Amino acid sequence: MQKKWYLIENIDELDSPALVIYPERVKENIYTIKRMIDDPQRLRPHAKTHKTKEVTQLMLAAGINKFKCATIAEAEMLAMCGASDVLLAYQPIGPKLQRFVQLTQQYPSTHFACLIDNTTSAEAIAREFVAAGATISVYIDLNVGQNRTGIAPGEQAVALYKYCAQASGLAMMGLHAYDGHTRGTLEERRTASNEAFAKVEAMQKTLQSTGYSDIKIIAGGTPSFPVHAKRAGVECSPGTFVFWDQSYLDQCTEQPFHPAALVVTRVISLPNSTHICVDLGHKSIAAENDISKRVYFLDAPNLQPVSQSEEHLVLHAGEGHGYQPGDVLYGIPHHVCPTVALYDSAYTVENGKVSGEWKIVARNRTISL
Repeated sequence: MQKKWYLIENIDELDSPALVIYPERVKENIYTIKRMIDDPQRLRPHAKTHKTKEVTQLMLAAGINKFKCATIAEAEMLAMCGASDVLLAYQPIGPKLQRFVQLTQQYPSTHFACLIDNTTSAEAIAREFVAAGATISVYIDLNVGQNRTGIAPGEQAVALYKYCAQASGLAMMGLHAYDGHTRGTLEERRTASNEAFAKVEAMQKTLQSTGYSDIKIIAGGTPSFPVHAKRAGVECSPGTFVFWDQSYLDQCTEQPFHPAALVVTRVISLPNSTHICVDLGHKSIAAENDISKRVYFLDAPNLQPVSQSEEHLVLHAGEGHGYQPGDVLYGIPHHVCPTVALYDSAYTVENGKVSGEWKIVARNRTISL
């Protein structure tokens, strides 16, 4: 019988709960995403999933040098690794804006950019960079249906683009459109993505008709990646592909990525004849989904979550289940990105054994700035 890929031979040396990463699978996923697009220069992976120097370095070694991130710490981690192009996919305000200015000064060899979706923020960002004697590249953040951030494509967005294009301290780069609301089958995602992107294309044409050229477009995330990958010239920003998770295994069946990050947990108690309790609480696995969609156990798919608290997860195992305290379970997170952020470090598994440790350096809100 072939050995299960995830089993750890020296598991007795690993305390639980633990986040474990399989580097060879990470490398395979990076290779896979490069094969899914015509030009790796159109890839701008999001760092929010892994938050590590090691994964960043693997991408750089694979020829991927543009990145996207959501926090100053993630941006600094990317710059520390030598990333040449980093987009802060966030609109910096207040102290974050001062930190962002400092970041660009501390890492001058990295080309930084950020998002803007209103004139008030544009004025503040421009003012800070003028005061620093510098210029920052910006993208207009378009709201194409998620209704989280962004300005709706149209006259006001065009006016904001024109304002930023002439403002001192700002260098206009183009448009950013995240269609995170796209869900369902590939065909359903394609339909929703095409509908959203049509608004972006219309705005691009309007801007071009008024004399603007070289309007870069950054679009999408993981669910819409196969759609945007076929759009000539558009930069794509998937993130979850490096580790993959159960949510996308269920939803994005057309994408050939493999789980590369798991949580390891142990049975710690048998509260009654039909239930077991493991050490995988809210602090160890992303808990924003319904309790039935937080973790999938590779070696025990029939276990049914019943309740969860900070340090415990109670599972229904049925009469005569056979589990004993100390038994190990391997779980795929349903949402790997916030799960990774719960851990200071992850343990690497190579050739079936724990081989090292990767610090989740950008899980913190600050590194040095």
